[in-house]
Amino acid sequence: MAAAGGNPEIGATVSAAGLATNYIEAGSGEPVVLIHGSGPGVTAYANWRLVVPALGDRFHAVAPDIAGFGYTERRPHARYGMDFWVAHILGVLDALDIERAHFIGNSFGGALTLALAARHSDRVRRMVLMGSCGTVFPLTEGLDAVWGYEPSAEAMERLIRLFVCDESIVTPDLVRSRLEASLRPGCQESYSALFPAPRQRHIEALATPEDAIRAIPHRTLVVHGRDDRIIPLEASLALHRLIPRSELHVFGQCGHWTQIEKRDRFVSLVRAFLTEGGD
Repeated sequence: MAAAGGNPEIGATVSAAGLATNYIEAGSGEPVVLIHGSGPGVTAYANWRLVVPALGDRFHAVAPDIAGFGYTERRPHARYGMDFWVAHILGVLDALDIERAHFIGNSFGGALTLALAARHSDRVRRMVLMGSCGTVFPLTEGLDAVWGYEPSAEAMERLIRLFVCDESIVTPDLVRSRLEASLRPGCQESYSALFPAPRQRHIEALATPEDAIRAIPHRTLVVHGRDDRIIPLEASLALHRLIPRSELHVFGQCGHWTQIEKRDRFVSLVRAFLTEGGD
């Protein structure tokens, strides 16, 4: 993964849907696009830094900062929503000459992946939905805390502890790095405008209609941490029931950060799913 000025979160830039869009990448071969979640200070690198290099030995792994997040250009008074985000990810594909790709979506990124598959089926091969939004479920205290974050070291530490089951992951360095990311100029102002209270409406806005989910033809791997306090396991159970060609894997002793807490097993599971034969 390339780094600009020593910052590993900054990779290359393309113009997508009129926005200068930051992305990281590794490897060559069949394209896999990884879409991050919606936590404060999130970037593609923060979400996928342990996964992109591991997939790069077999695939062309591409992880963009989605509009409104990370180091992708922010426009004053921009009105973000699913239509905007779908147009943005289509712009990324077009800018990188990717006609069709596998997608891995985490949380918010799963909702975006699901919407893309429902609206532009021809651009998606197989999907991995990890701790995914995309259906309607009651707002959890954890997700309310994530979307309602106000910057402080104490608030960031509380959030990170909500994300994981294994609290040994929560180190002072991790808290400091995520806090600093959330304090970048313009970041909190943009973030606080994305999911303002009341927040149940944003879960509904991210959801794809059930009839459209039932019509999705793609092979889909649904992954969830049993102990996730941000997105309830029931959300993935619902996706598994709705998507005809889906399979479900639940990791025990695992929170919302499956790709971090169960990194090796997650990568092995995803690699096997994306490479096994058949349509």
